[in-house]
Amino acid sequence: MRSGLFIPADSQRKLNKGMDSGADSLFIDLEDSVALENKAEARKTACGFLKEVMAEPQRPLMFVRINAFDTKLTDDDLAAIMTTAPDGVVLPKSEHGQDVTQLDAMLRVHEALNGIDDGKTDIIAIITETAIGTINAGTYRKSSKRLRGVAWGAEDLSADIGSARRHEDGTYRDMFRYARLQTLLGAVAAGVEPFDTVYPDFRDEKGLEQECREGVLDGFTAKMAIHPAQVPIINAVFTPSAEDIARAQAIVNAFAAAGNPGVIGLDGQMLDRPHLKKAEKLLARVRG
Repeated sequence: MRSGLFIPADSQRKLNKGMDSGADSLFIDLEDSVALENKAEARKTACGFLKEVMAEPQRPLMFVRINAFDTKLTDDDLAAIMTTAPDGVVLPKSEHGQDVTQLDAMLRVHEALNGIDDGKTDIIAIITETAIGTINAGTYRKSSKRLRGVAWGAEDLSADIGSARRHEDGTYRDMFRYARLQTLLGAVAAGVEPFDTVYPDFRDEKGLEQECREGVLDGFTAKMAIHPAQVPIINAVFTPSAEDIARAQAIVNAFAAAGNPGVIGLDGQMLDRPHLKKAEKLLARVRG
């Protein structure tokens, strides 16, 4: 997965448009983009949409961002959307790996009630939207086999701590650089995909592309989007190049041909086991 496009669950027009965005996954949003008085109607719209598209071939993955546990809306969200058997659920404002474990148990009940195979529903957790969540980013290892990825969010963290997100030159302030790195390390420790946060200015294509490239260099494998126009840029940057794939395969082949030693020579360079591990991870991403 390279891209996850957030779409308000109460907009049929935007949901339909999302199907043509090219996003690897749609994050149908019952949370921040839906006003409290529209939550019930948004659930109905989301369920109607999901029932129409889940059987379509070549569709994006369908995730639903539910409301956080402290809103007391989570149970109603799950009761509604699990009747459609979505591919997964996005958990906002997760503050500890135990939150994912709790959601795992809730999903198991709803899967049983709706005749869905146990464990089919994946989880993506947004883990740095609060101060305590940022501190606990390393607690997701073994939290749930459903956990597919973790993401970080700057907007809610900014509100929680009362800080500006970026310097005047557009770079993140230290607190948000810390949250970003915490997310990346937490994802790697848990063995799941690290998702970079949204780029809020959807008209700034150059800025988005630069942030995507920095994300790839840092080790993120996907990025969230808030507008369909961002998806092609995200997909292009987060798709490994043919050269990178060929190089990774050459490294794997060279180690195998040499009997998997600790160190090999390839094209005038000495490569050790960390190079092999990195190459294997890239190839695993390409294979899906």
